[in-house]
Amino acid sequence: MSLYVLYRGPLASCNYDCPYCPFAKRVDPPELLRADRADLERFAGWVTDTTDRRLSILFTPWGEGLTRSWYRDTIVRLSHLPHVDRVAIQTNLAVRTGWLAGADRRVAALWTTYHPGQVTRERFLSRCRELDALGIRYSVGVVGLPGHHAEAVALRAALDPGVYLWINAAEGHVYTSAEEAMWTALDPRFGDSVRPHVSLGRDCHAGETAISVLGDGTVRRCHFIKTPIGNLYDGTWRAGLQPRACSLRLCDCHIGYVHLKPLNLRDVYADGLLERIPALWPVTPETRSAGGGA
Repeated sequence: MSLYVLYRGPLASCNYDCPYCPFAKRVDPPELLRADRADLERFAGWVTDTTDRRLSILFTPWGEGLTRSWYRDTIVRLSHLPHVDRVAIQTNLAVRTGWLAGADRRVAALWTTYHPGQVTRERFLSRCRELDALGIRYSVGVVGLPGHHAEAVALRAALDPGVYLWINAAEGHVYTSAEEAMWTALDPRFGDSVRPHVSLGRDCHAGETAISVLGDGTVRRCHFIKTPIGNLYDGTWRAGLQPRACSLRLCDCHIGYVHLKPLNLRDVYADGLLERIPALWPVTPETRSAGGGA
């Protein structure tokens, strides 16, 4: 049996102040950082001990996790567990990447985001080159704001062709057909992000083979449905796993709708699901004929 686990502890601090992010430049007090570290260590212990199924872990902190040593250390540690298929984290890639030399490069991966105005393109690309040299799997994303398009085009040209560049539709921005085509030229899967998916009553893997976990061990079916279905540390999560239809009207976040069964996006991403890399990437004439138009 396999289980996708999205973990989010109390950490909410970030070193960037992106205007489109509500957590920009937040500073966590020392007591919260201590609690976040303790929660993460407890979670890592649960992962270590839960050997009766294959686990794939994605850390989705509100803030930037890799500026904290305990996230770096945990990724390295979990990557070496024989029952962990993938351990990944969402990150702005602000920190140096040499620590990943200690990870199992078949298991550790990064979901990275480039934020124009917060870091120079060359500095961000230098981090990408470090990952290339280390042999670490990673994707790169950009928020699809009009002012970001030129930077996204330049970034795509500079990245290794094997690196997948995804574009997230900007919250609150209505895209014209011309804008959608412009962004789709960079990310063939932009259409997945540009319009919310009708989800109410539709079958979803969330709560069955994917769960969301908070720092205290509370288990939810996903980050966006707040009703708990159990707890990691008292074992009630096991009984909570069952097939379910979505109870929300719409799903508009990739880490949510990627699990909606009618969309078949698990087939699109396969073992690149957590780091957001389509299975048949890069697109070539061969992969396109095999259905890999991404």
